Amino acid sequence: MFSKFKIKEESSRNIIRLITGTTIAHAIPIAMSPILTRIYAPEEFGIFALVMALSSILGTIVNGRYELAIMLPEDDNEAFNIAALCVAVAAVFSVLILVLVIFFNRQIVQLLGSDDIGIWLYFVPITVFLIGFYNVLVFFNNRMGKFADIAKSSIYKSLSLVVVQISIGLLKRGSVAGLVIGQIMSVFSGNLRLLKNVHSSFRREAVISIPEMKRMASRYIRFPKYSILSGLANTLTTHAVNVLISILYSVTTLGFYDLTQRVLGVPSALVGNAVGKVFLQQATKEKRITAKALDSFNSTAQKLIIIALPVFVSLFFIVEDMFAFVFGENWRIAGTYTKILIPLFAIRFVVSPLSHVVVCFEKQRIGLGWQVGLLSLAMMTIIFAGWVELSFIVFLVHFSIIISIYYIVFFVILLLISRGKI
Repeated sequence: MFSKFKIKEESSRNIIRLITGTTIAHAIPIAMSPILTRIYAPEEFGIFALVMALSSILGTIVNGRYELAIMLPEDDNEAFNIAALCVAVAAVFSVLILVLVIFFNRQIVQLLGSDDIGIWLYFVPITVFLIGFYNVLVFFNNRMGKFADIAKSSIYKSLSLVVVQISIGLLKRGSVAGLVIGQIMSVFSGNLRLLKNVHSSFRREAVISIPEMKRMASRYIRFPKYSILSGLANTLTTHAVNVLISILYSVTTLGFYDLTQRVLGVPSALVGNAVGKVFLQQATKEKRITAKALDSFNSTAQKLIIIALPVFVSLFFIVEDMFAFVFGENWRIAGTYTKILIPLFAIRFVVSPLSHVVVCFEKQRIGLGWQVGLLSLAMMTIIFAGWVELSFIVFLVHFSIIISIYYIVFFVILLLISRGKI
């Protein structure tokens, strides 16, 4: 019988390892944010948000979503071939993006409605490839239980990010260069730390071949078949909304909103992502033994709720004054946006890490259906807001309520999957 005590003990130990590292990693850019908001203007953050929106959307599908399958095979050699498959797909995909940027740069600029973004589109292909490579390395290190190294890679990423962004920002004010190049160097430095573990294991065990890569591609075909659309829908929910905010409102509004997202994303970055990685590992183990993942699900959900309540409730009462004090009085409006979105981010903080149960039980169709529904709701909400000319604050209120309810429904679905009811 699967030991509940063993799940909780091992899960808690791994979560602590990840949280310790990721807390340091995310404390660094947050601590430096007051400097960045005084070096870069909201408009520059808005352009950077557009570049990152494109990179994040494409980075979600750059590996064909095969990276999600790295955790599943019992045979390590199969996992290595899946990882090699991911890198090959990412390389081809990134080259195709570069070709599109070269030949259709003007059309893309006109579509996005920002003349200043043209030159920065050329940085998207390399960013996308590095994101894809990083995702492969994270999943493989997760498979090996290298949680401490995953945390260290986050620290390296954060250090590179703030050093480059501040340095270039001070040397060349009024330019998005520091923000974009800093992001690229951030992902690159994170890759170096995680690659060391994979390379060490590769020399001892792996036999990679094209026939085996093809076999893995066929074996796990459900991941690109269903998870590409699912992952794309999930990313579009956030980043397509960013693009539409820029088009329907302004790049400056997007700059304020982008800071809101980054601040509210801190709890998920510090705790939620770490909990999600450990939950996936523990749920996979439990499923192999009991065909369920209920103990892992319940234990993880309890931890997340206990963490979420004090953090988000406290933030609700102080966030507007906090933004004005920390980032400067001209950023107070971003604090108002943040206060409106706190309930949504609190619910998402609990639900998102638990969504890994969809991967564990290979319920890609359910994940796809839910993500498409989420994207549809988000897009309809902002398009309707633009159509009837709602103010941005009124739009945020509607958006927060509608998406919060939808996440609660998803939580119930995930619980049923963990019980083997779906």
